Amino acid sequence: MLMPKRVKRRRVHRGRMNGKATRGNKISHGQFGLISLEPAWITSNQIEAARVAMTRSIKRGGKVYIKIFPHKSVTKKPAEVRMGSGKGSPEYWVAVVKPGRVMFEIEGVTEAQAREAMRLASHKLPVKCKFAIREENEKGGEA
Repeated sequence: MLMPKRVKRRRVHRGRMNGKATRGNKISHGQFGLISLEPAWITSNQIEAARVAMTRSIKRGGKVYIKIFPHKSVTKKPAEVRMGSGKGSPEYWVAVVKPGRVMFEIEGVTEAQAREAMRLASHKLPVKCKFAIREENEKGGEA
């Protein structure tokens, strides 16, 4: 499971998810990408399940890039505990995903293989997703 090695603060505010993704909204490493169409918290378990589904689908050929990381901790109080007495302890970690965010990228496989892998991965995620292909003029740093 993905989680930060160390954090400045163990318990963080919930925050907001309004607006579109301004960063991470271009396919930068791979040839094909999976883009979120809704805002959501995606847990480290869901990211791992999607990654496993993709790598199994492409039979460990090609390369899978994970472009999201769960930096935010989500706290929970134990069962049957009365209100008050502070915030609960961190239970799991989530990545905050806004619409337009590229979550996964694949390279080194055919478009049909990539489409199928992304379809299987999208079933593991709590958001509607779309498949995208990188435009040639987007390639950064290469002439």
